[in-house]
Amino acid sequence: MTDATAASTPADSLARRLKALQLQLPPQARLLAVSKGQPAARLREAVALGLRSFGESRLQEAQAKQAELSDLEPLDWHFIGRLQANKARGVLRHFGTIHSVDSLSLAERLQRIAAEEQLSPRVLLQVKLRPDPGKTGFDPRELEQHWPQLRGLAPLRLVGLMTIAPLGLEADQRFSLFQDCAALAATLGLTELSMGMSGDWPEAVRAGSTWVRIGSALFGPRP
Repeated sequence: MTDATAASTPADSLARRLKALQLQLPPQARLLAVSKGQPAARLREAVALGLRSFGESRLQEAQAKQAELSDLEPLDWHFIGRLQANKARGVLRHFGTIHSVDSLSLAERLQRIAAEEQLSPRVLLQVKLRPDPGKTGFDPRELEQHWPQLRGLAPLRLVGLMTIAPLGLEADQRFSLFQDCAALAATLGLTELSMGMSGDWPEAVRAGSTWVRIGSALFGPRP
């Protein structure tokens, strides 16, 4: 294998994976490229292939990549990790969409800081629809109880819900969970659904996901 061929192989693999995903995703399901752990050069390859929306979960890592990619047209950055209260201001400054607001207190903190910073981020509320000790999120009943307060938190733009299926569920169980999330969003009048990752996005798309968060199925194993 020549040096040129070796250098082109990772990008070619990325192009093949991206094409395969695009052929399977219906029009309403947008691809959020989960780029955490990937170097900025890898994101640059993805941008060259037409991707614009990237999901990161660590503020400092994302800031470094954003600086390295500042010569490109503005990209669509989504924060998808657990958001610590002390990182709220930094996340608001560097991300236009936040997928992981999991409590009323966090939403209120984001609202106050967003007003100070004159920002109006898109926010998805994380919901926990099945027992899962490793995940946080609103209980559906809790979310409905707090909804009058949440929907008044301008300048936050509450656009949808996000959920993560617990490990160990069968495909039909994951589909049922995602259906429950879609039904809850409809009850609240929310249109965006961040559901599905590399291992379960087909069930999420069947249930109506509008954002699928794909990392390893797109980029391959992290370097």
